[in-house]
Amino acid sequence: MALWGGRFQSGSSDMFKQVNDSLPFDYVMAVEDIWGSVVWSRALKDAGVLRENEQLQLENSLNALKKQAEEGTLDFANSPEEDIHSFVEATLTAELGDVARKLHTGRSRNDQVATDFRLWCRLHLTSLRDDCLNVISALLKAATRHQDAILPGYTHLQRAQPVYFAHWCLAYVEMLKRDVSRIEDLQKRLNQCPLGSGALAGTTFPVDRHKIAAELGFDSPCLNSLDAVSDRDFVLELLFNASTSMMHLSRMSEDLIFYNSGEAGFLQLGDSVTSGSSLMPQKKNPDALELMRGKCGRVFGNLQGLLVTMKGLPLAYNKDMQEDKEGAIDSVNQWHICLCIAVEVLDTLSLNEERCRAAAQQGYANATELADYLVAKGIPFRTAHDISGQAVVMAISKGKALEELSIAELQTINDKIEDDVYPVLELESVLNKRNVLGGTNKELVTKALYVELEKLDQLIG
Repeated sequence: MALWGGRFQSGSSDMFKQVNDSLPFDYVMAVEDIWGSVVWSRALKDAGVLRENEQLQLENSLNALKKQAEEGTLDFANSPEEDIHSFVEATLTAELGDVARKLHTGRSRNDQVATDFRLWCRLHLTSLRDDCLNVISALLKAATRHQDAILPGYTHLQRAQPVYFAHWCLAYVEMLKRDVSRIEDLQKRLNQCPLGSGALAGTTFPVDRHKIAAELGFDSPCLNSLDAVSDRDFVLELLFNASTSMMHLSRMSEDLIFYNSGEAGFLQLGDSVTSGSSLMPQKKNPDALELMRGKCGRVFGNLQGLLVTMKGLPLAYNKDMQEDKEGAIDSVNQWHICLCIAVEVLDTLSLNEERCRAAAQQGYANATELADYLVAKGIPFRTAHDISGQAVVMAISKGKALEELSIAELQTINDKIEDDVYPVLELESVLNKRNVLGGTNKELVTKALYVELEKLDQLIG
C-alpha cells in the first residue's frame, strides 16, 4: 500500500502510476534517503518517540540496506513501490514490522525528499568540481607541451591577431575556474537542512533540528518550513552551473573542431575520441567534440524546463516539483561525461606548430602593429589606422604580406615609414609587444601558466 493509502478505497490506475511514480529515477537517492532515515530515527529517540532498542533495530537494518544500495544489489526495477521513500519504508516494514512503521513519525515526504536531493546534489557537486579541475589540468598540460606554438586569434571567425596556443588554453582555464567557483558558491547555499520541516508547517515532535543538520553534514537547518519544502533554487543553480560550464565546453569544442578541420589543419585529434565514416574511408570525424557541443542544448533544456515548472507554483509543495529530478540527474550525468571526454580530447590532441605559425603570419594580422608604429611617429591613431588599411589594400593587390612590401612601396602611402618598421612587423614582435597584464606576451603567458599550475596544486590539495 502507498504511504498515503489509508484515505483511499482503491489503488491507483496503471496510467496514473506511470505519471506519478518516481522510483524509476529517484532510486539514485537511495543512500541519501537511508542516511536521512538513520539520523531521523536518532532524532525520534531523543524526542521520546522511539525506545533505544527500537532505534537500534532501525539503524542496524537501515545500515544493512545502505550497504546493499552502495553495492548495487537492491532490486528497484521490480518493486511496486511509488518512490524511494516508500521502497525504504516497505523494505524495513517487511523486516521489522511495526517498529518500522514508527520511523515516519513527524516527517513528511516533502521535507524528506528535499533533504535527500540536497544530499545527492552536494555529493555530485563535489565530484563535478573535481571534474572541472581535471579539465583545467588537461588544458595546462596541453599549454605546457606547446609553450612556443603560435596560432591565429580570431574575431568574427576572421584572422585577427596572433596569440600563443598557451594563451588560448589559459582563456578556457579562466572559464573553468569560474565554473569551479560557482560550484563552491552553490555548495554553501544548498548546505541547509530541510529535515524537521514536516509537510509545510514544521513538526509537533521536539526534534533537535540543529543536531539533525550537523549529523547530515549541513551547516545549519533551513529557517522557514514553507521555504524548506518548496525551495528548488539549489536545483536551478545546479542546472545553471551545468549549462554555463557546458557552454564553455561547447565553445572549446567548436574551436577545436575548426582547428582540426582540413581548412585549418592546426591539430589532430586522437583516435580514441574520433570516429570514421561508414561510406568514406578517409574520414576521421571529431565526434566527441560534436557530441559535447550537442549535449549542451540538452542541458540548457533541462534548466528551462524547471524554470517554467517553478514559475507558477504557489507555496508550499506541489507535485509538479517532482519534475526537478529527471532533468537534474540527466544534466549531472551529461556534464560529468563531457568533462571527462574533454580531458581525453586535450590529452590526445597533437598540434601542428608549423601550420599554426604559417596561418598566424597570414591574414595581415600585423596591420595593427603598423598603425601603432605610425602612432609612435607622431601620427594620430585614426589617421594611422587609415594608412595601415591602405597598406593592406596594396599588399592584397600585389599578393604579398605586409612585411614583404618594400620601403619604396610603403612610402608611397606615407613617407614616415622607414626601415625600422620591419622588426615591428615580425611575428614574435607582434606577440611580445602585448606585455600588459592579460596579454599574449610570451613572458606573461609563461608566468600565467606556472601561476595556474601552482593554484591547481593548491585546489587539488
